[in-house]
Amino acid sequence: MLAWLHDVVWQDSLWFPAGLGWADVQDHDDVVFTKVTDLWITIPVAFCFLLIRQIFERTVATPLASLLGVRDKARVRAAPNPVLEHYFCTASKHPSQSSVESLCKETGWSLRQVQRWFRRRRNQDRPSLLKKFCEASWRFTFYLLAFLAGLAALVDKPWFYKMEEMWNGFPRMPLLPSQYWYYMIELGFYISLLFSVASDVKRKDFKEQIVHHAATIILISFSWVVNYTRAGTLIMFVHDASDYLLESAKMFNYAGWRKSCNCIFTLFAAIFIITRLVILPFWIIHTTWVYPVTLYPPFFIYYLFNGLLFVLQCLHIFWAGLILRMVVKFLPQNDIVEDERSDKEETESEEEDEDQEKNEKSQNGHVQNGHTALNNNYHGKME
Repeated sequence: MLAWLHDVVWQDSLWFPAGLGWADVQDHDDVVFTKVTDLWITIPVAFCFLLIRQIFERTVATPLASLLGVRDKARVRAAPNPVLEHYFCTASKHPSQSSVESLCKETGWSLRQVQRWFRRRRNQDRPSLLKKFCEASWRFTFYLLAFLAGLAALVDKPWFYKMEEMWNGFPRMPLLPSQYWYYMIELGFYISLLFSVASDVKRKDFKEQIVHHAATIILISFSWVVNYTRAGTLIMFVHDASDYLLESAKMFNYAGWRKSCNCIFTLFAAIFIITRLVILPFWIIHTTWVYPVTLYPPFFIYYLFNGLLFVLQCLHIFWAGLILRMVVKFLPQNDIVEDERSDKEETESEEEDEDQEKNEKSQNGHVQNGHTALNNNYHGKME
């Protein structure tokens, strides 16, 4: 059964055009080709990235944050309350008005106090500014180095200047050392992002990010298996061309460097649109979708590879919309860029809380369970 399944999955007609097959990509006479087994090295590479990231964030990113003046706002912690905590963890982080009123009866707290508790509790779960800065610093460092490495690996290659050259001699294209390491490092990094997704900062496009990471990993892996390495290196390079600018804009945003953030983000938006909405679809995808059928009849992996590229392109269009919304918002008034994908923290100073509680105490006259009782003046008000 397993032998039959192996033969079905790895049959030549699925992976290569008619007349070509695995026998054409076997090593011979010191000529090396890509192998499926090479991909196993990306797992330890991914774990190495996770370890390096922890060291980097503690020894480089945190001191850099201090140097740039990144400061976390003091957060007022929610007072321990088993009833509200149970509702928060099991039911909803954003209770409805009727639920708030029901919780007021259960706890003996006022409407404002329950609302304030949920606001503080939500803020406790939001990542700190330092955590966001460290994550952006790590990604900025990798994307910048990957972009420079990709440029060094491609600048002297003919397919960097003439896209059709990526199919010259397919699939009998020898593997270059620069291609091997570029692939292994890029794929290992994206796998590490998938491993760390649970602990990373979660944004509004969390699901889209998961789809993007999964599609990228599958795309890179399949391009390696069928020796689409020339196309793969170009696709990875185009992605790295703008990502480091976005992460650097985030870093300056978290540090409060308004003008630097705005300038870098404007540059990022321009490069993102040029590389992801012009070069990728009209040069690279055109060469992987239209040009190959002039040389070979379509085959299964041809459709799968280009299908994954179309998934990535749809995500690029989605993100381009978010980027343009941010650009439109900050350009007229020269305001600071806010990431459309991030949840805004519900701000509240300790002084305001203390003043409100003092006012409540003076108006109500007594305290229940260490908190002021419900006052009719606060009915129907939402903070």
